[in-house]
Amino acid sequence: MKDFEYFKVESLKEASELLLKYDGEGHIINGGTDLLIRLREGITKPNAVIDIKGIEELNKILINEDSLFIGACVNLNEIARNRKIKELYPFFADSAISVASNQVRNRATCIGNVCNASPLADTATPLMALDAEVIIYGPEGEKIVPITEFFVFVRKTVLKTGEIVKGIRINHRENVKGSFSKLARRKEVDLSLVCSSVVKVGSEFKVSFGAVAPTPVRLSKTEEFLNNKELTDEVINEACNIATSEVAPISDIRASKEYRTEMVEVLLRRGLNKIK
Repeated sequence: MKDFEYFKVESLKEASELLLKYDGEGHIINGGTDLLIRLREGITKPNAVIDIKGIEELNKILINEDSLFIGACVNLNEIARNRKIKELYPFFADSAISVASNQVRNRATCIGNVCNASPLADTATPLMALDAEVIIYGPEGEKIVPITEFFVFVRKTVLKTGEIVKGIRINHRENVKGSFSKLARRKEVDLSLVCSSVVKVGSEFKVSFGAVAPTPVRLSKTEEFLNNKELTDEVINEACNIATSEVAPISDIRASKEYRTEMVEVLLRRGLNKIK
């Protein structure tokens, strides 16, 4: 492991200034469940590691009449066990509890899961289906980016040097129903072969998938077809056909692209039937 400087900061401003000082060679640590592995294996080699866990405003879940805010330091078990989140968005809570083990979820964060920008990030799919917003702090102040525009490529996001994700915001809408599905080799403590979230808001559908493209994706053509339709067997069958044409999975050590494509149909059908 390469030597690095360690800083425990007390404000977003301090963290941002350090990121600018180290100009791409500084790395934020939050839960650390991914970073520590990458440091140990020499994949990530920063000159500075900046610990943001002590920033109070990042450790909060705020729920009001209009929105839900999840701070960058809120761990996955806090989301999975939050009574109000389970009431409003149970499928989001399901995605949080699906990640790794109980011990890891006590450290790992939803924001870390998103910022890693892995194509198979479990919590990214419900957030995308809910049109969540990423709140970013940087040298020029605060800005908001739709999560559908946050991911650029595998492990690449729109974040610029000096910018830090402060949290995620979901703006409440009425009549929300949703389903999260995850396919893995084991029932627990495993990465997704394919994961998905299917959400219905009124008569509109939101469909997102992970591990079927370089980033988590929304299936816009599938959504357009489903909108304002009754979920008959014929409609579901055609939606599944459209969905498989919108994904571009790869083959790797865990699954073939053909298998993943077939599982898109399986998980979409499962999700649509659940929210009928």
